[in-house]
Amino acid sequence: MRLLVLGGSVFLSRAVAADAVARGHEVVAANRGSSGPVPGGVRHVALDRADPFPDALAVEGFDAVVDVSRTPSHVRRAVAALPDAHWVFVSTVNVYADDADPGGPGVGRLREPLVDDVDGAQDPEAYGAMKVACEELVREGAASAAVVRPGLIVGPGDPSGRFAYWPARLARVLDDGADVLAPGDPADPVQVIDVRDLAAWLVDLAERRTRGTFDAVGPVTPVGDLLAAVARGVGAAPRWAWADDAALAAADVRPWSGERSLPLWLPRPEYDGMPAHDAAPARAAGLSPRPVEETARDTLAWLRATPDAAVTGLTAGEEGAVLAGLRRGTGAQGS
Repeated sequence: MRLLVLGGSVFLSRAVAADAVARGHEVVAANRGSSGPVPGGVRHVALDRADPFPDALAVEGFDAVVDVSRTPSHVRRAVAALPDAHWVFVSTVNVYADDADPGGPGVGRLREPLVDDVDGAQDPEAYGAMKVACEELVREGAASAAVVRPGLIVGPGDPSGRFAYWPARLARVLDDGADVLAPGDPADPVQVIDVRDLAAWLVDLAERRTRGTFDAVGPVTPVGDLLAAVARGVGAAPRWAWADDAALAAADVRPWSGERSLPLWLPRPEYDGMPAHDAAPARAAGLSPRPVEETARDTLAWLRATPDAAVTGLTAGEEGAVLAGLRRGTGAQGS
């Protein structure tokens, strides 16, 4: 198979290129070359997707294309240049309009498509709407296509630092033995998918020319069970200090990711749908998630080998202040 990966140097698209070349496929990764090298054995072609799609690349002919773009004009030009290839387009569960509704393909209501390019830094809400437009461009313009909507992608190489917070935090238990702040209720659902499992499945979809739309998610898991699995993966035995939504909000702890956040926490019920999508259709099509213990172990190893790897969330000092406030029953602000 001749596979074009639009990207190929960062996280998911890099993992796709690495998996495909390991299987013996001829892989071209087209990107600007500013985010790092492509995997060994992959041919790099310089491409700025703000420019017209290069004729020299279009005439090479590809059996399949994997694209992760969020920008409608980029997808529009690429599909027009390579309409005969089988497209595997990586979208997002953020295409669904109601974060409280876990409905998947054919069930959940989608956002209105945004066909114009919008700077995500200026308008983060545009992300899902632009992905809807990109999905439509692929379905309408490609000879055949699979549209894949991942939830939270985790594992080694993650530039967001979200899941990495937990292996990093639990590794400190081995040294300080302190209580570990945990989000919400232990029974709250959460879903993660290892980047390597998702990448391998995307290559499968390209090889098989699979058609359809899938939510690419891991099994719905109580967050208490998932955090316990992370702890086993890093060899820690934490004392969990569970704080409900109200207590976390009162302590100015922020959800999901970023500064002063407790990653994986989503307030309920307004986000009940985000971590509760139906994993069965993707599993039936071949997506096979590995144990969270393995993902946690490998993520910690990557963090230790990569000094500049991103880890977002509460600092040790912020977490300590929140825990102290919870013990006093005040939900006090951290420092």
